[in-house]
Amino acid sequence: MKEYTASKGRGRPTVDAHEAYAVLEEKLDVLRAMLHGFDYSGFLTGGHRMLAKTANHLLGVNDGKKRFCDTALAMSKAFTLCCTLDEAKAVREQVAFFQAVKVLLTKKDISGKKKTDEERELAIRQIIGSAVVSEDVVDIFNAVGLDKPNIGILDEGFLNEVRNLPERNLAVELLERLLEGEIKSRFAGNVVQQNKFSELLANVIKRYQNRSIETAQVMEELIQMAKKFKEAVNRGVDLGLNSDELAFYDALANNEDSVRELGDETLKKIAHELAENLRNSVSVDWSVRESVRASLRLMVKRILRKYKYPPTKQEEAIQLVLEQAESLSAEWA
Repeated sequence: MKEYTASKGRGRPTVDAHEAYAVLEEKLDVLRAMLHGFDYSGFLTGGHRMLAKTANHLLGVNDGKKRFCDTALAMSKAFTLCCTLDEAKAVREQVAFFQAVKVLLTKKDISGKKKTDEERELAIRQIIGSAVVSEDVVDIFNAVGLDKPNIGILDEGFLNEVRNLPERNLAVELLERLLEGEIKSRFAGNVVQQNKFSELLANVIKRYQNRSIETAQVMEELIQMAKKFKEAVNRGVDLGLNSDELAFYDALANNEDSVRELGDETLKKIAHELAENLRNSVSVDWSVRESVRASLRLMVKRILRKYKYPPTKQEEAIQLVLEQAESLSAEWA
C-alpha cells in the first residue's frame, strides 16, 4: 500500500493471484521433475517414512538438496499469494508435502536462526491457507523410525541402528547433524578440539558431496569419527584434568615439540596453573580491553617460561591459550 500511494495510485496495489498461481505451477513442475522415477504417490498416507524416503532420494541427486529447497521456497512464496484460488487449493496437499520434505532437509540450517519478518509473514499466510507443516512435527529421527537419543552419548547400539538404516543418504545427513551439534556443544570452550573435529567433519562431507567416496564409506568414516569424539570427550578423566584444564592442555599440546620435550605431566601442571590464574584474572570484556589483554599475555608468557616451554612454539601457544580463555571467560564471569 505504501508503494501504491507513493506512486499516486498508479500501478497495482496487490499481486495478481492468477500470476502467482502460474509461478506455483512452474515450481511444482520443477519439483515433480526432480522426483522423476521415484514413487511418492502415497505421500498423503505414507507419513514420516515417505518423507524420509523422498529426502533420501533427493540427497542422492547431484546438488539435489539445494535445488529442491530453493525451488520449494519459491513454491511456498507463490502459494501464499494464490492460496485462496480453487486451483491452488486442489494442490495444497502436495505443496504441504514438498514443504515438509524441505523442512526435513534444512532443519539444522534454520534451527539456530531467528525468523525474519518475511519468514514470519510467510508462516502466517500458510496457516491461513491451510497448508502448513509444523517444523516440530517433521523430525529426522521420527522420519527414519529412530527414538531420539541422548546425543551426548553416541553409543554403539545407536550407531549400529543408523548404520543399518535403508535410507543411506539420510543416515549420512543424520550423523552429520549429530556430530556437528555435539562438536559445538561439547567443545564450546575447547577451541583446539572444536577446530580439529569441525575440520575432520567438513573434509569427510566435502569428499562425499563431490562423490569421491561412496555412501557406505562415508557412513563408516562418520561412525569412526563419532567413536573418536567419545574418546576425546573422556580424555579429561584419563588425564585427571577438568574441562577448563583440558582446554589449556590441548592448546599447549597442539604441537609435537612441546609434548616430546616436556611430557604429559609437565603439560598438565602448566594447564592447571593457567586455568587457575586466568580464571581469577579475566572479566567478560577483557578481550576488548587492550591493557588487560596485555597483562594476561605477560602472565601466560611467564608461566610458559617457568616450565621451559619450547621458545620457538611459545607465541603460537600464547595465542591459543588466550583464545581458549576468551571462549571460557563468559562462563567464568
